[in-house]
Amino acid sequence: MSQNASQQDASHTAIPSVAVGVLCGIATASFWAAGLAAAKHGVAVGFTPGELAFHRYVWAGVLLLPAMARVGLSDLGGIGWTRGIVIMMLAGPVQAISAYTGFSLVPLAHGAVIQPGTTALVGLVLAFLVLGEPVKRTRVVGLVAILAGLLTLAGEAAATIGGHGVGGDLLFATAGLMWAVFTMFLRQWRIDGFAAARVVVVLSLLLYAPLYALLFGFDHMMSLGLVENLLQILVQGVFAGLAAIYLFGRAVTALGAGRASTFAALVPAFTILIGFIFMGETPTLVQLAGLAIVGIGFRLALKT
Repeated sequence: MSQNASQQDASHTAIPSVAVGVLCGIATASFWAAGLAAAKHGVAVGFTPGELAFHRYVWAGVLLLPAMARVGLSDLGGIGWTRGIVIMMLAGPVQAISAYTGFSLVPLAHGAVIQPGTTALVGLVLAFLVLGEPVKRTRVVGLVAILAGLLTLAGEAAATIGGHGVGGDLLFATAGLMWAVFTMFLRQWRIDGFAAARVVVVLSLLLYAPLYALLFGFDHMMSLGLVENLLQILVQGVFAGLAAIYLFGRAVTALGAGRASTFAALVPAFTILIGFIFMGETPTLVQLAGLAIVGIGFRLALKT
């Protein structure tokens, strides 16, 4: 009886944990999608990639600096400066600038599919090779489908946009790769989502903000108007930046790095929907095909 009760208690504990992980993963995908759409809009109205990265990380760093001071700025709350800088480089301004630059070269749908698709693809591979997480046959098929969807988009870029289109796709792939490595380190170093978010934004405030101010100043950013700047601060800084990093870390803790990474493949559909409703960007048939293939890959990769 006691053994059955223990098993039931474990089952009841596991179910809420998985549910929380799934909800955090879906919320993260929604916030990423909003951030991608807002970034494309920001580039269209004249923001530079560096300015968008500033809004995404620096203001959140201001908000979380007191929290970092309470847990210990000298060692970044126990994470350490070496690991902290690695995390910031992978999930901070460098990663964001790579993606934002891609939006100046290719349509929204390319970034919506390629960046999260690469995260899902590389995340599952790293989880297997580095972290030793099991990869079943269905997940392997899912990986192949995701790769096929990415190649579909890359082929369209080469055929219809040209060399700079391929360059834009490669920038999105680079951003997705960086986020997948960030995910692996979160799991390997056992860093929770809030601690990771705190480190990324505070180090962005301390390191990126002064460098940006010295090199570029704020005249151009201010010339774009209060409303546009506030939009980017809210969507990039609060939703796609701070909240997404925290929620994604929770998903990693609850589900594992490999399965959590696959939630990134929900981002394409969410982003294209947001872009269509709020920005009037209609995806092409090839882009929709790539989206569908990646979506199938995501479903298979997430299957237990």
